[in-house]
Amino acid sequence: MREVAALAGVSLKTVSRVINAEPAVSDEVRSRVVGAIQRLDYRHDHAASSLRRSDRKTSTIGVLLEDVANPFSSALHREIEDVALRRGVLVLAGSSDEDEAREQQLIAAFTSRRVDGLIIVPASHDHSYLLSERRAGTSMVFVDRPPGFLDADSILTDNQAGTRQGVGHLIAHGHHRIGYLGDLMTITTATERYQGYEQELAAARIGLDPQLVRLNVHGIDKADAATVELLKLTEPPSALFTSQNLLTIGASRALHRLDLHHRIALVGFDDVLLGDLLEPGITVIAQDPSTMGRKAAEQLFRRIDGDQSASVHLVVPTRLITRGSGEIRR
Repeated sequence: MREVAALAGVSLKTVSRVINAEPAVSDEVRSRVVGAIQRLDYRHDHAASSLRRSDRKTSTIGVLLEDVANPFSSALHREIEDVALRRGVLVLAGSSDEDEAREQQLIAAFTSRRVDGLIIVPASHDHSYLLSERRAGTSMVFVDRPPGFLDADSILTDNQAGTRQGVGHLIAHGHHRIGYLGDLMTITTATERYQGYEQELAAARIGLDPQLVRLNVHGIDKADAATVELLKLTEPPSALFTSQNLLTIGASRALHRLDLHHRIALVGFDDVLLGDLLEPGITVIAQDPSTMGRKAAEQLFRRIDGDQSASVHLVVPTRLITRGSGEIRR
């Protein structure tokens, strides 16, 4: 850094401000420092600088997602990364695959690298194992699902209200036999969405028919098979509510293959990539993963910066997007 400062004709502190993306540096000075960095092929050693700093910050955060390949998780990750990048912080990410042991393994890998904070989409239901990390000063925010046995910030979706809106939309179009595809019931959000389905049927005075319900359906192929099962019933459903984006894809695939996509109504929870290009387009209850990711990252950095106020629990609303599939009348 001293060599960069000498070549750029600035102080060591100015080089530090440019490297750490701090304000109060003019564009002309910043350009000179960047030019010197490039000429000298300088690389900032975060590990070394963290040892010198009194707060031992590493300029890294760990993000635990359900599955980085899922579009919902990808949108969360991208927004978190954008917020972190503006602060010069690197994001380390991993997928739990709904496995409690894998969750703990990944979090241990993050904390062993002394990340400054954690953003967690939890798979387990008991997070008391993180109490020691909290005492050690690691900031953490939970997204999509609340933590278990741990008081921590959370950014959630209103799952019950969103599901009730989707099921109510189908009822308003004349449907009384509404099939339901639910994800693994060990997942908090899956349980909440199924409760919303039950509540909306009860509010409309429609009896719950267990034959129309398929729970613990995980993945596109299983959703496809479950949809076929429902449609083979003596009294099949006239509409389907799918409680997760991959389940929606599986159900839509089955309906198109059976040429029933213009006869059986479909509403899915979570938006579906290219869902507006199908015929008919897929009506969804859309979450807002970008807002959830941004809010989670902003809250995490407030904690990293020293905010010690009471835990924040933010609920992000969903919205109904009508595209055609959910408007097919009975």
